[in-house]
Amino acid sequence: MLRGRGLGARDCTAAAPHKPLRHDASSRADARIREVRIATWNVNSLAARLPRVVDWLQATRPDILCLQETKLSDEAFPHAELAALGYTAATHGIGQWNGVAVVSSLGLDDVTRGFPGEPGFPDAEARALGATCGGVRVWSLYVPNGRTVDSPHFTYKLAWLAALREALAAESSATPSLVVCGDFNVAPADEDVWDPAAFVGSTHVTPAERGAVAALLELGLVDVEARAQKGDRPFTYWDYRAGNFHRGLGMRIDLVLLGSRLAPHVTDAYVDREARKGKLPSDHAPVVVDVDLAAA
Repeated sequence: MLRGRGLGARDCTAAAPHKPLRHDASSRADARIREVRIATWNVNSLAARLPRVVDWLQATRPDILCLQETKLSDEAFPHAELAALGYTAATHGIGQWNGVAVVSSLGLDDVTRGFPGEPGFPDAEARALGATCGGVRVWSLYVPNGRTVDSPHFTYKLAWLAALREALAAESSATPSLVVCGDFNVAPADEDVWDPAAFVGSTHVTPAERGAVAALLELGLVDVEARAQKGDRPFTYWDYRAGNFHRGLGMRIDLVLLGSRLAPHVTDAYVDREARKGKLPSDHAPVVVDVDLAAA
């Protein structure tokens, strides 16, 4: 399902099987790239989740993986472990809070930490990282949570999203091969939460937050709604508490927004719900999107 201004919804091969195995991405030359696999994952502490991330990379072989909530400084990032799998990483981290990264087997150029006009709380945080990977411009984002609607954090969240839109306006027009993805901490529509009535008065679903995401789509970006591996709700986040994952009480807050060159050529998109299972999982699942670059 694609959501975007001027583009109708369509089914992204909803019945297609999970396609986890690929050839070694490290051996791919840019000139031979036909399909690019892009993924985003809030890992909720890369140090705690590193073995799971390594296993997942080996099985799924994304060409580009955007990480959020790494909770690591740049110096502590596990570059060696990822290099052993054929990946390089650009990082933006300051320690135990926040942190984003772009992991790529297609190279990394034009790395940008933060964006012009990015507000802080009070100082700028490690929440946005841009990089160009094999000709695709990618942003990994960890949008502020907002906490409660009467909190200063909520005002900060809206200001951060407004500044992001301004920063992306010029880039989206100049860069049709654009990917803006990550943990947005916004469920764009009522169907993106397990029960809208349960969220009345809460953040993540307010008109102001949804309007801020809609304003990004007005730049020509398209929201790729991935297929679910189980059931009909492609949720990406389930709270650890009260068995919410097993009860299906989730939200779709991890988004992949694609520019005009890439969006029409999505061949598959899915939420890897299996990665939310097992021992010590993140409370988020990865979102995986395949794009046919040869047709773009």
